[in-house]
Amino acid sequence: MKNIVRALVIAVLAIGVSGCIGPPIELTPKTEQSLQSQPPIRFLLTFDDGPSASSFWNPSLDVLDALEHNPVQPGIKAVFFVQTRALRAGNSDIGRSVMHREHREGHVLGFHTATYWHTNHRFLSADELEQSLVRGSADIAAITGAAPTLVRPPFWSYNRRTFAAYQQHGLHVLLTDLSANDGKVWGITVSPRRRINLTRQLSEVRERIAAGQLPAVDGVIPVVVTFHDLNRYTARHAREYLQILIDAARATGVKTDAKPFYDDRQALERAALARTVKDTAQPVHLPGLWDWLWDSDSH
Repeated sequence: MKNIVRALVIAVLAIGVSGCIGPPIELTPKTEQSLQSQPPIRFLLTFDDGPSASSFWNPSLDVLDALEHNPVQPGIKAVFFVQTRALRAGNSDIGRSVMHREHREGHVLGFHTATYWHTNHRFLSADELEQSLVRGSADIAAITGAAPTLVRPPFWSYNRRTFAAYQQHGLHVLLTDLSANDGKVWGITVSPRRRINLTRQLSEVRERIAAGQLPAVDGVIPVVVTFHDLNRYTARHAREYLQILIDAARATGVKTDAKPFYDDRQALERAALARTVKDTAQPVHLPGLWDWLWDSDSH
């Protein structure tokens, strides 16, 4: 009953979350000084729920075009957490062709679901979850030539049982630092306060960076950002989002690397693996209401 109540509450609150965003955390002299001893950041872009199977104005393809051709940093690489068996995503000729393009252009394919719907893994039986992991890993391997190493649980939701199942399949849980609040699950397709939202979230991450809580990989600190490539609003504003992230870093006093985004698949994979959850006892931080929804008794 507790989980049902939470799910109902989150469904209501998520729609209005963009109206409840606070101002960025003030940059104090102490934090500013601590940041000077930390490496610069690099944004690690991730996209959930795709690929789109649409034959009319496919948003996943628009996102790929924006990553490749944009005024901020051409040739950006991202992690796409895909739904390989969803009819409106990877279980279609168009969806599979999009995943082939993602791999061909140097992006990383991670596992999201291999069910017909965007199903919470915690609600699957042990056999259903095992079947989903086997099928999804095989689907991705058929495209990339290797089983995936990254998983993003739908709704960020996992527990000891599902985490152990991921580990048995060589999958590592990657959560996020920043979220564009553009998820399709609750019907959210627009983000009218996208700039202040990402700036506020980055100011919170900045405090963790100053405290030395985020690891450096290859001389930079990976900051994970989540979007949804099924969202046409996101696709239309993809280039704008890239600039907003750069602006948010300036506004919060966070130093970005000369290359603020990843443009090499191997470097991207190393960074993503370094930011994965190592065990279920590890404290995790999720933007917005998700920390409240999936508190420690869920894990």
